[in-house]
Amino acid sequence: MHIEELYQYCLEKKGVTEELPFGPDTLVFKVVGKVFLLVGLDQTDHLSFNVKCDPGYAIELRQQYGQTVVPGFHMNKKHWNTVYANRELEDKFLKKLIDHSYDLVVKALSKKLKAEVENFN
Repeated sequence: MHIEELYQYCLEKKGVTEELPFGPDTLVFKVVGKVFLLVGLDQTDHLSFNVKCDPGYAIELRQQYGQTVVPGFHMNKKHWNTVYANRELEDKFLKKLIDHSYDLVVKALSKKLKAEVENFN
């Protein structure tokens, strides 16, 4: 997976916006204002990104894919993982991890915000 593919995949999701709140080097994807993925724009050779994760599943992933999934860099280690692309996991599985993060954030939204996401074009 390349950063362009990651970028496109995230923007195709309902209600997603992109921001640079931490400066020009860190792109943040949000669903109705809530972060679900962060990626460094200065990466050229080795793409990695941070995604939200169910705490139990996060531990399982870290144990099973120790070279690819690690506790979230500069994030709450219980709820966030840093995932390295192009190592042990195929792009299809990387997309599943992105979907999991997005779904966790949407699930935690209020009914009003969930409706906003559903009505987003």
